[in-house]
Order: sequence, then C-alpha cells, then structure tokens
Amino acid sequence: MDYPPIWTPAPGVTLYNADCLEVLPTLAGLDAVITDPPYGIRYDASHTKYLGGTDRAGQADWDLAPYDPAPILALGLPSVIWGAQCFASRMPDRPAWLIWIKTQRDGVDIRQAEAELAWCNAIQRTQIIRHLWIGAFRDSESGQQNIHPTQKPVRVMAWCMDAARVATGALVVDPYMGSASTILACIRTGRRAIGIERDPAHYQAACARVAAELQQPFLLAPIQPALV
Repeated sequence: MDYPPIWTPAPGVTLYNADCLEVLPTLAGLDAVITDPPYGIRYDASHTKYLGGTDRAGQADWDLAPYDPAPILALGLPSVIWGAQCFASRMPDRPAWLIWIKTQRDGVDIRQAEAELAWCNAIQRTQIIRHLWIGAFRDSESGQQNIHPTQKPVRVMAWCMDAARVATGALVVDPYMGSASTILACIRTGRRAIGIERDPAHYQAACARVAAELQQPFLLAPIQPALV
C-alpha cells in the first residue's frame, strides 16, 4: 500500500515524507533528537562507507558534501547524533561519546568500520555497547533483510536513548528516519516518536516496517551501558 506523506499509525507516532529542514520548525514539545544523519558520499554498504577518490578537479570526495549539523544543534535538545566523528569539526566539543562496537572478530579484515560513534550532549562518561552486526552475523534481527543501506539495529537505538536518559513517554524526533529503527525503538520502549524521511522509497519502506511492528508488540530486555 501507499502511505500518506503525513501518517500517524498509532497514538504518539507520526511519520513525515518531507525535508526535515521544513518540518522541524513546525514541531512543538520535542524532548530529544536521536538520529543517524547522512554524511559522506559514494557509500557502498557491502564494503565501507567511504571509498575515497577524487572528482575531476582533484577534490577529495570527503570534501564534496560535508554534513551540516547546525539545524539539529539549533534545536537545543538532548541529542544523539551517530557518525558525528565524520564531521567532528562542526560539532561542539564533548568529553564523552557513545560507542557501538559491532564486530567481535579481532584481527579479521571485515572491509568496513568495526565501530560507530555518536555525539551526545546528555552524558558525562563515554559509554559502550557491544552488539554484533556484520552481514548475516547479528546479535539481533537475525535473518531479517535490511531495508536501508545504513540501517541501525533497533536494540542499539533503544540503548542510546537509555544512555542519554530519554524518559519514558518523551517525544523523540529522528529527522533522518531511514529504516525507522529509532521509531521502532521508541514504540518498544514506551516513548513517543516523530520520524522524517525525504526519500519517497525509503519513507514507504519505513512506514511498512512500522506497520508490521505495530501488529505485534515487542519487549526489549534492559540494556546496561558499559562505562569507560
């Protein structure tokens, strides 16, 4: 089925097929931002996020499309922003980050990042989750096909909300909804959610995933963050 561009599939859950820069100024009552924004270019999910290379003028790929976090930071909300090490020079300094270690294969060349980092302004100490997520080798969602090239595990998104002390019942916005993992994490943990996705195909896939989720409630086991 085709989902409408503004869809409320359940109380406390609203999804937008739109540009987040247009929607965010219209929202009120937000409590937190949990997101994995687009950054870098020439992504290849089967190998590594950044393949390198240059354009015809000799400019490095990395310099062609840097992500600007200013509109998200301007919200002034408790935030978790994944991949922020890739645009750290544009972020406020923070003494503590969230770290997701996604491989347990020491010394094995897996041809992609073995960990991902998130900037967070709501923690005082670096916190780590170890959650295997390499191809078919997964600690969760085993056998489920990704619907987005940079899809995050729902469990990791739930963990980072707990680490950032996002309260039950809080209204969380994900301006770059992608596969809707943040939305599913909110549904499973009793938080309200707003998801915004500009790409129509990704939006439709995300809506279908949310619809399937709402057909059968899930409970996540409590996750305790590791402190370093």
